Parts: sequence; C-alpha cells; structure tokens
Amino acid sequence: MSKKFPLYNNTNSDAWYDRATKVIPAGVYGHLGPAEGQFIPVNRWPRFSEKAKGTYFWDVDGNQYIDYMCAYGPNILGYGDEDVDAAAIEQIKKGNCTTSPSKIMVECAELLVDTVASADWAFFAKNGNDATQGAILTARAHTHRKKLIFFNNFYHGVSPMVQKIDYPGVTPEDVANNLYARWNDIEGLKQIIAENENEIAAIIAQPYNHGNFLDNYFPDEGFWKEVRELCTKHGIVLIVDDVRCGFRLDLAGSDHFFGFEADIICFCKALANGWNMSAFCGKEFLKNAASSLSYTGSYWMSAVPFAACIACINKLKAIDAPKLFRQMGTELTEGLKKAGAEHGFDLVVSGAPALFYLRIANDDSLLLHQDWIAECVNRGVFFASHHNHFMNAALTHEDINRTIEIAEDAFKAVKKLHPELG
Repeated sequence: MSKKFPLYNNTNSDAWYDRATKVIPAGVYGHLGPAEGQFIPVNRWPRFSEKAKGTYFWDVDGNQYIDYMCAYGPNILGYGDEDVDAAAIEQIKKGNCTTSPSKIMVECAELLVDTVASADWAFFAKNGNDATQGAILTARAHTHRKKLIFFNNFYHGVSPMVQKIDYPGVTPEDVANNLYARWNDIEGLKQIIAENENEIAAIIAQPYNHGNFLDNYFPDEGFWKEVRELCTKHGIVLIVDDVRCGFRLDLAGSDHFFGFEADIICFCKALANGWNMSAFCGKEFLKNAASSLSYTGSYWMSAVPFAACIACINKLKAIDAPKLFRQMGTELTEGLKKAGAEHGFDLVVSGAPALFYLRIANDDSLLLHQDWIAECVNRGVFFASHHNHFMNAALTHEDINRTIEIAEDAFKAVKKLHPELG
C-alpha cells in the first residue's frame, strides 16, 4: 500500500447503504446504484456524500475526491459556485414556485435564444429526459408522423419510447416506431428513410458518439452536413441531444461546433450548475407545435433555477469555458496516458477533452480497466469505469498534477495485482 496515497475506508458509507436498502429500492437506484454505475468492486467506492465544493466532494467517511464525474455533468463551474448560488439565493427571497411564473423565465429564454445558434425559442422542464421527450413530441406534433431514427449506442433518457426492448417494464409497443441507424453510414441512413418515406418524424442523436462501454468518436467529415440535407429534403425534424455535451464544446451549441444547425436542441446538465432545470430550444417553424403540447410539470417554471441559469451561462461566456475545458482536459489526459505508458499500460483516451473517455487496452476484458479505476477512486480520484468524464472550471493545475500522481500509484498497484503483465 502506498504511504503517500493510503486506501480509503468506507465503513460509514456501507452502513448508510445498509439503512438505505431497507427504505429505498436497491438502496441507490438508477445510474448511481452500485450495479448500474459499474462500481466494481463495490467495497472500494463511496455510496453517499457529505458535502461538495469546487471540484471536490467528501463522502460520509470524510474521504475527499477530485471529482471527474461532476454529478454526471451538472457541475460545470464548480460545486457551490458563489456567483451562481448568489443569484439563486437572491431569487429565493423574491419567490420560486408561484402561481404565475416569474418574469425571470422570460429573461432566461431570451438569453438562451441569444446564446444558442439554432434557437428561436426555449421550452423549460427539469430533467434531460423531459427535454428529449418534449423534442420528440414536438416533432411528432409538427409532422403528424410516428417513427424515429436513433444512432447506435444511443441514450436519450428513460422514457419508454427511447429505451430498448429488453429493458424491464418496456413493451414492444413502446418501441414499435423506432428505427436504428449506424454512425457515419450515410448510405444506410438513406435506405432507412427510403423504406419509411413520409413516416419518419425525427432523427434524434447526440452530437458525437459518446456512449458507454466503448471508445467515443466524432462523426466523419461531412456526415452532419449530409444528415441535415436529408432531414430538410424529407421533412424530418433533426433533434440534437446536447444534454451531456451542451456548452462544453461550444457555447452556441454542439451543432454549431460541428458546423450545422439542429431543428431542436436539448440541454440540461450544464445549464445552471446543479440547480435543477432543462430546456429544449427550436426553430421558429416548430414553435406552434411546441405550443400545442399537453406537456408540463409542477416545478418546471420554478424561478430559482432560471436565475442560476442566467448566472451560469454568463459566467461560462466570461471564462470562455469550452477553451478552458479543451486545454485542461488535454493536459490531464496526456498526463494520464504518459503515466500509464511508463508502467506498461496502454491507456486509450477518446472523445472531446471536455468529456474524455478512458479505456485500458492491454487486454480484451474490462477487468484490468475496472481494477485501475477502483484503485484511483479508493485513493481520492473519482473516475467511472465505463462512462465519459467531465471537466469543470474549478479544477486547477495542482488538481491535475495530483490526479496524475494518484493514477500512477494506481497503475503500480494494478501491476502488482497482475503479475502476468510482466
């Protein structure tokens, strides 16, 4: 065991998890559950946090983590950012969830329309799933068509219509109108459209393939241009799911980053630095369809997140967040690759530096990679085994250097666990 980076103890976290299993399904459900989150082995991971600030969070055992999951994306400026939270607190004093929405909702929509290249209007909700489902409903309302095209390795939320047939609770009827295309296969996409002429309401896609359990990759040069042309030609609404990437690649939207315009673009994670809201924004020709939806929620027009969103977006602009994330993400991932190579590990880094994906490629199994990730986590760097990671603006060069040192220590530990590596 390293003296410099001793292994963490998770006694209190385990005790809280035992309590949780008695009153909460699975103890922690969804993507933060031990199994769903691929927290392997589970005894090396924290289950519950105590507090968070900047780029760190502390678990219930008092262990501190440099956090590269950023609450799976919402932490873009740093936990508890003073400017964002001050705006939220000021709005709390005025009102939050009220019978008539606060005028700050209008100001927030105006800012999004001014910021996002493809936005003529904004429709607010709470979760990324709300945004993607609202976008699909809008496309169907406008086109009077049923079918949807997804690209392989897709994830667009938890509504049955965007899930997969073998998921618990999802019926064949839920996904009966779903069609599946391959990334970068324009000819295949043309064939799908031809076989379903005048039946396809929308194509929904992430701006690039940042799925789980695989190296992430960008679309081929010209791919999005051709997709855009096909959608325009055949009256198909082009939806970009920017829930995960939004404002990390380009403050004008990830479609702008790749040189095309979506008809509808969906945001959530980076909108308000952890204050709960989402939005889908669209072109003028879809405004009436969005207006027609029977689609709302009890807290969708709460004022406090709008105040936080305005402060967050303005601060992202002021610091040029996409440039910062590219620079810091590159510095980090190059350091991690170098540390791996020095100890005989081929660490593959893929995707955008702002949302990097990691994979140890020394063998075809996932076990070696999972061992290394667990060793990092248990020393104070919170990575995920098979999910992309996130940069945040509170991360410092000192944090990056410490991350690389811990990663190197973890590589040494894994090498001892696997003498067969030589």
